[in-house]
This record gives sequence, C-alpha cells and structure tokens, in this order.
Amino acid sequence: MKIKNNNKFRHHLRYSRTLTLLNKFVNKKDVSILDLGEENIFSDILKANEYRVENTPKGLDLDIDADWIGNKNVDVVTAFEIFEHLTNPFQVLKEIKAKKLIATVPLNLWFAKTYRNPNDIWDQHYHEFEDWQFDMLLERTGWKVIHTEKWKIHDKKIGFRPILRRFYPRIYAVVAERI
Repeated sequence: MKIKNNNKFRHHLRYSRTLTLLNKFVNKKDVSILDLGEENIFSDILKANEYRVENTPKGLDLDIDADWIGNKNVDVVTAFEIFEHLTNPFQVLKEIKAKKLIATVPLNLWFAKTYRNPNDIWDQHYHEFEDWQFDMLLERTGWKVIHTEKWKIHDKKIGFRPILRRFYPRIYAVVAERI
C-alpha cells in the first residue's frame, strides 16, 4: 500500500496491527462478527480478508439503544475506538452476548487532553482510558481479559506531541472472553 499523506500512514499502522490481532484470536471461517460502529474503511478490510462482519446500522445511537446489541447472535464483537465516544460504555458492554470481545481504546496521555470537536457532537471523546480503568470496566461487565497490547500510533508530523507519540503508546488493545 502506497502512503500518500500523514493520515493514511497512521491509519495503515493501526489497521495492520488490528488485523494482526484479529488473525491471532479469531478463526474467520467459523465465526460471525458484529463490529460496533457504522461501516468504515476497516469494515471493508475485514470483509476483504474473508471475515463475516456486520456493523451497527447507520444512525443507531448505542448510548440510547444498547439493547439492540443484546439481540444480536454473533460469536465475536469488535469495538475499535468506539467506547470513548459513548457516554455509557458500561451498558453497551453488559448487553454484548458474544463469547469474545476484541476492542481498542485510546489511552489517556499526560501531554494531550481528551479529544473534543466543538462542531460535532458525535466526534467527541467522553473517555480516554488508563489500561487498568478499561480492564476494570470489562471485569465489572462480565468479561475476563485474556490478552492486551499497547500500540504507538504516530504520523509524520513535526512538533512536540507528534514526537512524544513515537515514545508513548496511544492505543490499548484488549481481547476478552465472556465469564
């Protein structure tokens, strides 16, 4: 894949690491996946790699309609950088009936505040997590963490924060099983 700009470079790193994690923990031939969030570039990557994946319907608000997830009969739920956008990730995690969850969340970094877009209510981070906080949230909602990774996700920009992102992990990846 040819990298043309900083954004594609950062996404390429994240997508390749996420796909490697899935390949390690999910047998794509035998499982159905519910990927929380609307269809996106990574959904297309999953399908191109022969995963059977369904996404959250466009416009569905998981904070309000968390029970929609409880009605889904799937083997694996994936949630790639979605929980930070929810005001109530606890309820969503409780509703998941799948036996396995693979999720990534942004880590709370000392040198960058929680992301906020004042022009778009959906483009907000209500939470950024310490690793122990996300683990505790999972455990309190009936999940057992079986694997974790931390990823450095950076781009080619110049500046104080872009340089620090080369040294500090930004993404926390978790594989958990329903207890």
